[in-house]
Amino acid sequence: MSVIIDKETRVVIQGITGSVGQCFAKKMVEDGTNIVSGVTPGKGGEKVYDVPVFNTLEEAINKTKPNISLIVVPAQYLKDAVFETLYYDIKKLVVYTENVPLHDEVELVYYSKMKDAIMLGPNSPGLASPGIANVSDFNSRYLKKGRIGIVSKSGTLTYEVIDGLNQFGLGISTFVCIGGDRINGVDYVDILPLFEKDSETDLVIMIGEIGGFAELRAIPIIKKMKKKVFSYIAGQFVPKGKKMGHTGAIISQSGADSAVSKISKLNEAGVITVDTIVDLFPVITEFVKKEL
Repeated sequence: MSVIIDKETRVVIQGITGSVGQCFAKKMVEDGTNIVSGVTPGKGGEKVYDVPVFNTLEEAINKTKPNISLIVVPAQYLKDAVFETLYYDIKKLVVYTENVPLHDEVELVYYSKMKDAIMLGPNSPGLASPGIANVSDFNSRYLKKGRIGIVSKSGTLTYEVIDGLNQFGLGISTFVCIGGDRINGVDYVDILPLFEKDSETDLVIMIGEIGGFAELRAIPIIKKMKKKVFSYIAGQFVPKGKKMGHTGAIISQSGADSAVSKISKLNEAGVITVDTIVDLFPVITEFVKKEL
């Protein structure tokens, strides 16, 4: 098993002829991920790394039957692209696009939930399962198959964790990046239960950061999980009112969404937290030796 993606994954890339779309397509084709089509209005009939391009999503769906969409179109076109994807009942979406207006995000998330869809993002680098499928901007040559699941807001921190796990001889089952904006299609509460059910995942790493209450909303789920959850929360020394990278990474004046506050609450729920990313790997290695 894997989380969200599997051997039957059939990807359509919306915006495939742009520089970002072509970069994604090149990596994914080399990784062996099954990209069945791409969409760019006015570019129908072309090919990108031997992937056929269509003028409309409707045509791509009729001809190639994709079941997940990777969307890399510019922010001003994103709402139309997502609405169209959901209209045609594609239930899995990875929205890589950044700088999406907040009002658009509200509409996208609301509609995706109405359609019971799994939408990563906006501002999500994607997800991957080694040897299964890669719908992300990550190079599969650095992915080692293992039994550790990762759910994260940050692509960069996810890559650091994967590199550290590799150095300790540990691999992953699936990594899922939910996106770093203030509003996301799915949250930790949606992804953690999938890892709990996944027979190929033994433990889960939850990577969080300052701002918002997504990590805290996950606590009731974590308390019910049989699998151990480890966590790193970025931004312990960021002052109130200072935004850090993501649009959602800003501490409110109450301080309840600070890294220190989140770490305290997660510890109370039985989550093993660490102060720095590099502390994760020896702690997990020791846990694997003793418990698994």
